Amino acid sequence: MSRHIYRCPLRWSDMDAFGHVNNVVFLRYLEEARIDFMFRLAPGDGSPSFAGGSVVARHEIDYKLPLVHRHEPVIVESWVTKIGAASLTIAYEVKDAEGSDRVYVRASTVVVPYDLEAARPRRISAEEKAFLQEYLDEDRDRGGQRGAVAA
Repeated sequence: MSRHIYRCPLRWSDMDAFGHVNNVVFLRYLEEARIDFMFRLAPGDGSPSFAGGSVVARHEIDYKLPLVHRHEPVIVESWVTKIGAASLTIAYEVKDAEGSDRVYVRASTVVVPYDLEAARPRRISAEEKAFLQEYLDEDRDRGGQRGAVAA
């Protein structure tokens, strides 16, 4: 099982009045990591996988530690915890560095592939499923529950 690693820069504007990264900004960090994972790393040269669009159906986020501005990027580790016929769940940890135990946020997102022309959800393609399975961790979602692959 692989994890997608995204190095996310902090911006001064990410800070709130209390001097730490605002809670809403973490959703942007997760979005940046998810887009990098699903679109930039999509399988195949010129493959249409994930290019048709997707929508977020659900976010869950647990704030563990405050994060203050710094020059070094944070690391957003992402992996897949569930692959269904027409949705997938991505788990994340926002941390200091790769392999670090200092975790600022643990989160998950349910993503639904979407056909923009038909304006409706669509099924996950075989190519997409094969790509996602490389990142599937059946033993660990953000809450420690076991993930699953739907037939």
